[in-house]
Amino acid sequence: MTAIVDEEKCTACETCVDECPAQAIMMNNEKAKVDKELCVDCGSCVDVCPSEAIHLE
Repeated sequence: MTAIVDEEKCTACETCVDECPAQAIMMNNEKAKVDKELCVDCGSCVDVCPSEAIHLE
């Protein structure tokens, strides 16, 4: 499973970027983007996202 960002819900708060232990999330055009190859499927970003813009798929 990989973290998927719903760009419509993402508010660019960068909370997920700071939380990701694998450094798999970066900002691109003011939206969070997940590097699928770096993502370790831990779900930390899902838990901390205040806008519920991230889910595991």
